[in-house]
Amino acid sequence: MRPEQWKPAIELSNKEQKIVKLIKRAKLFVFLREIRHLLFDETFQEELSKMYAEADKGHPPVPPAQLALIVILQAYTKASDAEAIESLTMDRRWQLVLDCLDCEQAPFSQATLVRFRQALIIHQLDRRLIERTVELAHKTKKFGSRQLRAALDSSPLWGAAKVEDTYNLLGHALSKALSVIARQQGRELAELAPEMGGEILAGSSLKAALDLNWDDPEEKSFALGIVLSTLHEIEAHLTRQADARSDPVVRSSLETARQIETQDVERDEQGELKLRRGVAKNRRITIEDEEMRHGWKGETAFIDL
Repeated sequence: MRPEQWKPAIELSNKEQKIVKLIKRAKLFVFLREIRHLLFDETFQEELSKMYAEADKGHPPVPPAQLALIVILQAYTKASDAEAIESLTMDRRWQLVLDCLDCEQAPFSQATLVRFRQALIIHQLDRRLIERTVELAHKTKKFGSRQLRAALDSSPLWGAAKVEDTYNLLGHALSKALSVIARQQGRELAELAPEMGGEILAGSSLKAALDLNWDDPEEKSFALGIVLSTLHEIEAHLTRQADARSDPVVRSSLETARQIETQDVERDEQGELKLRRGVAKNRRITIEDEEMRHGWKGETAFIDL
């Protein structure tokens, strides 16, 4: 059974206005409260609702827009599932965003949250959620879009099944190769990476390290060139280190990076590198699970939450 669309109040109540005035830091909560009706318009809520299997029995599932909001908060704050559910009853900032002020019991369970996030990933709507949120941050100027994208993209919340974009796929593959070499040498990745031509891999987030405007097509193309140059530089270094390149994980990671370059990158008529339009057949969308491909969905991808 599909849930009814969520219709949160647009105007802040007197109580909400008082809470907003008390929030001196963590402005993401204020931003999400103010734009949630734009983020979850009728069309996007319908997209999210399609994840639910039709069912003749049972109670209507929790509105997916509410669950999606807590997923954003989790990704940004790096809260665990248990911490997120606890915050809904203990933290008025979380309650402000999800429209459940003064609730004594969370609107949904931890298990429901976990299943919802898994369904987002399976249906590849995690990227849609991130892109829509960042786009609104950029358009409204109510929150730093670059800061938000870097935080959401680098969140560990998505786990091994995260559907990654080309930049992060390449960065993930290269970081995996260099991490193996670093461990073999008893060193940290942050120390080794610059020596191998991988300065952008030394931090916790590739996109944060690049520090570009990800809403600007020219800067995105520039970033693509930097990432591919990093791949070629690391390969050149490893050509001179036969022992390191012979490691099966290192070799496999480099092969994966090359596979991603082949499937996702092309040159335009001017010879400039750009991301390929459309989706390559059997496109790889995650590093950790090589069997996960674009368009795959489980047989019972999303039963009643």
